[in-house]
Amino acid sequence: MCGIVGIVALSDIIREPIGRIIRRCLERLEYRGYDSAGIAVIEGSKLVVKKGKGKIQELAKKLEFDHTHGIVGIGHTRWATHGKPSDENAHPHVDCTGTIAVVHNGIISNYLELRHELESKGHVFKSETDTEVIAHLVEEYLRQGLPVFEAFKRAVARLEGTYAIAMITTLEPGKIFFARLTSPLVIGVGDGLKLVASDIPAVLEYTNRVIVLRDGEIGYVTPTEIYIEHNGKPVDWKQRVRVITWSLDMASKGGYPHFMLKEIHEQPLALVNTLSGIEISQIKEVCKLIESADRIFITGAGTSYHAGLVAEYLLVELAGVDVHTFIASEYRKFLNLADDGDVLIAISQSGETIDTLMAVRAFKTRGCRIIAISNVVDSTIPRESDIAVYTRAGPEIGVAATKTFTTQIAVLTVISLVLARERGMLRPDEYNFLMSQLQEVPKLVETIIRMHEPKCQVLAKYLKDKTNVYYLGRGLGVPIAMEGALKLKEIAYIHAEAYPAGESKHGPIALVETGYPVVFTVLDDYYVDAIVGNVMEMKARDAFTIALVPRKYVTKFGKLCDFVFEMPNIDYRLSPIPYIVPLQLLAYHTSVLRGLDPDKPRNLAKTVTVE
Repeated sequence: MCGIVGIVALSDIIREPIGRIIRRCLERLEYRGYDSAGIAVIEGSKLVVKKGKGKIQELAKKLEFDHTHGIVGIGHTRWATHGKPSDENAHPHVDCTGTIAVVHNGIISNYLELRHELESKGHVFKSETDTEVIAHLVEEYLRQGLPVFEAFKRAVARLEGTYAIAMITTLEPGKIFFARLTSPLVIGVGDGLKLVASDIPAVLEYTNRVIVLRDGEIGYVTPTEIYIEHNGKPVDWKQRVRVITWSLDMASKGGYPHFMLKEIHEQPLALVNTLSGIEISQIKEVCKLIESADRIFITGAGTSYHAGLVAEYLLVELAGVDVHTFIASEYRKFLNLADDGDVLIAISQSGETIDTLMAVRAFKTRGCRIIAISNVVDSTIPRESDIAVYTRAGPEIGVAATKTFTTQIAVLTVISLVLARERGMLRPDEYNFLMSQLQEVPKLVETIIRMHEPKCQVLAKYLKDKTNVYYLGRGLGVPIAMEGALKLKEIAYIHAEAYPAGESKHGPIALVETGYPVVFTVLDDYYVDAIVGNVMEMKARDAFTIALVPRKYVTKFGKLCDFVFEMPNIDYRLSPIPYIVPLQLLAYHTSVLRGLDPDKPRNLAKTVTVE
């Protein structure tokens, strides 16, 4: 969940203080955690560590990150797991001698055992974190006379849990040592400089060539050398260097006040790129795998789980397949049902989500085939899957997912349509009509943003002082209601709950009183009359009712509701993508009016890499 970065360079390559470079790299990783930050740099023969509780920008000014010189350094931005946010618990962590500095993302599950062992040998700990044991373990093996890399390898071999680690030491000041297990880590390959980082945006200012490290790999970089090994054997990494097509601008705000707003507005382009990049031949291979399966399981976490619920509805209704969708962290519920005739569709924006990865690995042990839907090429979940289908949303920096959600639905919709055609459940003319309409969805999203953002700003003025909101829908409107509620909770800190509208009478309506906001998503003609009844039930309790409805029903709902969003007349099976957009904008503008930072919601991180 944390972000780590390291840079080592030839002296004539770095034309500015290395602390400034590390600070800028960390700012591009701050979405991974932002309760504390720090840097460690080797200045001459001395290790200099600057760290503390707080956000990078304020710490950089207070601790003068930008005035720290050297040719090798590491940095960290933290989302607390072990130990509260504090100056002491901030990374980097050092050993007793002050010659080793370590940054780490992940969780060392056996850290208490290791800490007690090291304390019994005289090591003194200064923090509550699990990470600090790494520095002391390396120190202990150096005491035994091992060379630095061997000491580092020996220390890493003792660790249980998950980790991406970067280490520097004054004993070998021209190297960054690294290791990866489950938590993501990449190497940026430049001429005369090398970087290690948790994610690609951190290195893009300096190079667009990267190596995505794999589980169990360990090694070091110097300004001119890369060494990677796995299970003690050197790895030929040269064939794994990828050229990143994202520009640095794509990973910056581009004039928008927040990344989240920029990414909402990027959805038309992200959808065009995703839909145009889909290879139907690959989708047919996915469909063959699904067709051969006894059961289909779908899993994801958070927003990706909601995309999975949309996929379940489409696959059941369009293609008539047996689908079970579950939250990734609860995978054991269905594990005993899975066997070698089944398929698991794993949805993860980052391809590194730990709960989803654990589900993938558990289902693979049962013989299941895996289909991955991800936005990050060569990330762990796609690599460990039988087939990986990528969205093309570009980098998403805002913690709250927006464009990755709509592009996930786009891919899953194409899979559902192709499978339905292959199974003979969609006539060719109906298939062609739906695929043609799907290609128009990016334009619809662009129009919706233009039409409804001013309305969202007005409605946000009403919502900003509320403490509770209901989101109700039927059919495909239910997962969209769930995602809308999640967005409001994530970034505006307003308690929001989603229910099937028919369920509201079975308990939730007891909370409704005068002015209580209730948002209805009306996607399907079949449910219109039923939802009209639900609206009337809420109005009878003086609720403030809001509805997203197709244009053809605006008059009907306009007479009933306090606020209506006019949505396009589009086949309801394609409506989840456009329908979520106003709810994203509403959450965003409510957050801003409440004086919050929607890019950095408290207690959350972009990529969850710890269980």
